[in-house]
Amino acid sequence: MNKFWVSFLGLFLLAMNEPAQAESIKEETFKAVVKIHSIIPKDATTARTLGTEREGNGVVIDSKGHILTTGYLILEAETIEVFGPEGKKIDATFVGYDQATGFGLLRIEKPRGLEPIKLGQSSEVKEGDAVLIAGYGDADARMEAKVISRQPFIGYWEYILEDAIFTYPPYADFGGTALIGPDGRLVGIGSLFTQFAIPGIGSIPCNVFIPIEHLNPILSDLIGKGRSGKPPRPWLGINAEEAHGRVFVTRVTSGGPAERAGLHASDLILSVDGKPVSGLADFYRKVWSLGQAGVNVPLGVLQETQIRQITVNSLDRYQFLQLKPKKLI
Repeated sequence: MNKFWVSFLGLFLLAMNEPAQAESIKEETFKAVVKIHSIIPKDATTARTLGTEREGNGVVIDSKGHILTTGYLILEAETIEVFGPEGKKIDATFVGYDQATGFGLLRIEKPRGLEPIKLGQSSEVKEGDAVLIAGYGDADARMEAKVISRQPFIGYWEYILEDAIFTYPPYADFGGTALIGPDGRLVGIGSLFTQFAIPGIGSIPCNVFIPIEHLNPILSDLIGKGRSGKPPRPWLGINAEEAHGRVFVTRVTSGGPAERAGLHASDLILSVDGKPVSGLADFYRKVWSLGQAGVNVPLGVLQETQIRQITVNSLDRYQFLQLKPKKLI
């Protein structure tokens, strides 16, 4: 077993006997965490993979009623409900979504009884740090955890989170949860349940959090335009997995760029613009380096026993999805 992990796991077990971090955080902090329930049309693009009824958490971040969550909870939603203190239901409006980070933003008109949380510095969160995961509800919805890694997370849906926060033990209701530092400030938003590989041990279950510092550069654009002001990345409309450094297409989005170009599930991606691909992250970065959404993406693809050259006319995923314009309040 790697010496680092022997040391880390030993410290982790000792930390479980330390005084509870939650006791040092004011109870008002947890009033910022709400429950989100959204309904998505059956014909929505994400309905097949994410379902038509989604539930998770969100965090009130200002006095105007803006609630930060993970984007997949509210993508293409036709109705969004927020549940605040004592289970009071409040109608909410979709405000924005950022594909690059995965953040989603919504708004409620009258944020009475909902105290906004203060934002922290996720860059200061290091491996081994104690953190608190808080979902909607009472003390039973809170769990102490440790940061086990700060490294890139590569998603099968054309996504890379460069400095993701990985925590252990895993929290079941992870979507949109608040990751809170010892000072009671928000340092991340819950995004995923995944497995983390430890050399010499194997894989352990954990959660991935989106660092809060990715929010400030895009927040004003999310509120004003519904999306980041940065040029959109080219989107192919595929799900892909990596095995031994090779990239396999596992699914193509119906009506998306890849399907239109002739890509199929089980195809093997060999190259991008004539350059060999070595792994999923390398594949994404080579595609994104070609330019912004709309650029043609030349791919070398192994389909069954034949190598083909296929050019995908990329799109802006934000425009492809059925995202209703926000109501200005």
